Amino acid sequence: MTLSELEAQYPALLPYTKNMPEDIRRRCTVRTHPAGSIIHQKDMELHYFGIVATGENRVINEFENGNVYMIETNKPIDFIGEVTILAQMPRTSVTIEAVTETIAAYISRKDAERWLSQDAQILRLVSRHVAFKLYRSSYSNGAKLFYPPSYLLLDYLVQHGRAEGMESAHPPKSLTIGQTRQHLQEAIGVNVKTLNRTIRHLKDEGFFSLCKGKITYDRTQYLKALEWLRLAKDK
Repeated sequence: MTLSELEAQYPALLPYTKNMPEDIRRRCTVRTHPAGSIIHQKDMELHYFGIVATGENRVINEFENGNVYMIETNKPIDFIGEVTILAQMPRTSVTIEAVTETIAAYISRKDAERWLSQDAQILRLVSRHVAFKLYRSSYSNGAKLFYPPSYLLLDYLVQHGRAEGMESAHPPKSLTIGQTRQHLQEAIGVNVKTLNRTIRHLKDEGFFSLCKGKITYDRTQYLKALEWLRLAKDK
């Protein structure tokens, strides 16, 4: 697939790629990452810059003792390698894993640095994207240290429901959180035993049900979780 074909299939790309220099465009490649695959690994030397057209990915930090901390999840339009390039660092600081099949357009780091230095539009879009991630992280930074597991899991449920249209005029009948227990553990920052105990407790309290081990909830349960979080914040 060429970049032009990718743009035709995903028009949301066009504001990002319309000013790409023609010679860089000719060198651009399109790559598909299967769900569960690693897009790039922490501490690898960065040789490319990517623009994600479709697919969800998660950003994680891996430590030498084997622990994994999930920083965020991202949906398109997204970038790969932008923080490393803007920081002028040689190696990546995080691991990025494809949660769903992900298709991205890639150019070399050298081409990306030239493009960013010449095109104010793409520089502004990339910078705004990085700033938004920093804002989102700063806004909730510390929550995992000071809130109990029940709060963290219900907050994750509410964020999932909000992203999937549970507050829209025509909300879905029910939603299922498709992440594995390991992904949930990394996302809310608790160990497996605590997560399983919290899931059992909140299920018994009627905040959700389990379908084949996955958390499933309807709008009534979503609103119940929302109210519980509101009251918890007021305490």
